[in-house]
Amino acid sequence: MLVHSLCIPKKDVVTISEKATLREALHTLEETGYRCVPVLDETGTFFRGNIYKMHIYRHGMNGENMDDNVMTLIKNTQKYVHESDGFFEVFFSIKELPYIAVLKDESNEFYGILPHGKMLGMLEEAWSRDTGSYVLTIALSEQAGALEKITKVVNKYTSIASLMTLDAKSKVVRRVLVTLPPDCDEDKKNKVVSKLEQKGFRIVEVENLNN
Repeated sequence: MLVHSLCIPKKDVVTISEKATLREALHTLEETGYRCVPVLDETGTFFRGNIYKMHIYRHGMNGENMDDNVMTLIKNTQKYVHESDGFFEVFFSIKELPYIAVLKDESNEFYGILPHGKMLGMLEEAWSRDTGSYVLTIALSEQAGALEKITKVVNKYTSIASLMTLDAKSKVVRRVLVTLPPDCDEDKKNKVVSKLEQKGFRIVEVENLNN
């Protein structure tokens, strides 16, 4: 499953108890260098939210008591996903967070965290940026069977390492990014581009990943 493959398990995650003070939380954040960490209940079982270094600093600079309970500044209490959640649910939940808390499906116990960087790394890998040879950006109007025609042309000369469509909301034009495999040389790439153009497709850009 997606979450399991990217998740850092609880045993490897720095957490803070809901009984800790802001002073204690700040000490942990300073010691580890993290800008925020998960806060768990006093048994270390359930997720309560995240505590951010920035908010604690602001609290102290405003002359507030640093011995206040950490729950005073708790954030993201409803920002979590479950082990079995799919890609899009995870992707849109994590958008502006450094990580998303992961809970066990049935018990809702804290399982670990899924870092933002790992999600981006998975997308980069899916795009085959590190293993592809060329990326063709193709502009096309909404026409039935366009993707089928593109794949049919490409497969005459080489295989497809990955394929991604952009501008899903556009009613005028969409872009398709086709990544060619590492064994596709310049000659094959040129044949693919030429044939696609003959079929009426507009090649907006050809990016050489070998560079």
